Amino acid sequence: MVKNEAEFADIFVCVFANCLLLPDRRVYPSQRRSHLLSPRLLLRTGSHDSFSYWVDEKSPVGPDQTAAIKRLARISLVKKLMKKWSVTQNLTFREQLEAGIRYFDLRVSSKPGDADQEIYFIHGLFGIKVWDGLMEIDSFLTQHPQEIVFLDFNHFYAMDEAHHKRLVLRIQEAFGNKLCSACRVESMTLRALWEKKCQVLIFYHCPFYKQYPFLWPGKKIPAPWANTTSVSKLVLFLETTLSERAPRGSFHVSQAILTPRVKTIARGLVGGLKNTLVHR
Repeated sequence: MVKNEAEFADIFVCVFANCLLLPDRRVYPSQRRSHLLSPRLLLRTGSHDSFSYWVDEKSPVGPDQTAAIKRLARISLVKKLMKKWSVTQNLTFREQLEAGIRYFDLRVSSKPGDADQEIYFIHGLFGIKVWDGLMEIDSFLTQHPQEIVFLDFNHFYAMDEAHHKRLVLRIQEAFGNKLCSACRVESMTLRALWEKKCQVLIFYHCPFYKQYPFLWPGKKIPAPWANTTSVSKLVLFLETTLSERAPRGSFHVSQAILTPRVKTIARGLVGGLKNTLVHR
């Protein structure tokens, strides 16, 4: 491989739609020269609410919800409807990786009444344990030592210092030497990561990142959000934010997603997210 094929200084990650509808693609990004857009620009595909292929409608409503929603959720039917809007993926972590996903949007929370004090993924309702998701990703990476993933922990709910320490310990236990220490983005190359056998970049949107060398600050991977249900507004927003992104010093996420508003949910309450926004 020539030198410029192994260099990158900023990566912009295209976050796919709210529900993944991807073919099974067993030729991975590390094997595809087409992913290298220029000597210093590399494209990686990502997913939104990456963990939300399964949520537990029998669990309590998550702390990311308002008090009004929590009161309504006492009615059993409400949680069933919530599930239709909380599930934003239809592939597991492993299936997403096999489909080419390399950026994962992660939101986590402690769970009331959990005796083991585990940390869970959260999107309205509680998902799987973070530990289970991390192990699924690590298994794939062990089998594919040249693949690199970006794990973006960008929302934390009901978590004190003890919870953060437990989460970081879980990250260390899962990935070990695969973790990439934070450094100048401009100094990173794919070749250097391969030589060091580093495969995982962890972005941690909380001051707690300062205590661990392998946690990258959240500001190193900005992800501007259009917050619209309009396709034309979304496209304009993506074009604008991509052209205005920082030229150096950080990665960049382009969130190609439509976001339902209250009236959108009200109109498509029974149909759910997939039928209301994805199939447009």
